[in-house]
Amino acid sequence: MALLDVGLQDERDGGFKLCSDLRRLAPKLPIIFLTSRDDEIDRISGLRLGADDYITKDASINFLMVRIEALFHRIEVITQSELPELKIQQDNSEFGPLRLDKKLLKAVWKNTPIDITLTQFWMLCELVDNPGEVKTCDKLMQAAHICVEPNTITAHIKTIRARFRDIDSDFDCIKTERSAGYRWLDIRLITA
Repeated sequence: MALLDVGLQDERDGGFKLCSDLRRLAPKLPIIFLTSRDDEIDRISGLRLGADDYITKDASINFLMVRIEALFHRIEVITQSELPELKIQQDNSEFGPLRLDKKLLKAVWKNTPIDITLTQFWMLCELVDNPGEVKTCDKLMQAAHICVEPNTITAHIKTIRARFRDIDSDFDCIKTERSAGYRWLDIRLITA
């Protein structure tokens, strides 16, 4: 990570040039400006030149650390979102009455297509690929290539359940584990 000031020694705007050079040489390098220059034009210039964040020196060290953590979390999510091709290359999967087609990104329950979003599809795949295993909100975010609040994950799970129940009113394969996450019940164990 590069933490830059706008002014570098005798160069009033040397940090801007360095940021531009770093971005060209290392496109994925995290760059943050930490500077006393707080004019809007400086902020805009820093971000347009490729900085990921622009923080003024009146910010506390705790605030700076939180911004750095948030930046690294976003990078992690983006990096993992560059890997969906690996998942898509897998064949179709069947889990009792559930079929998942990872090439066409479709889910079918009891021979009826399930009307879910792409985000919800990847969350469902994560649950189903590991039946019985509790999946945290963070794990489901990673699987869906998103970065959202935990209550958004809860809303997605609620919608997924509702879509299954539109087809099958007795559907009860997704269990909530309080303060832990969600679990897909192995259909073979339910029907045995």
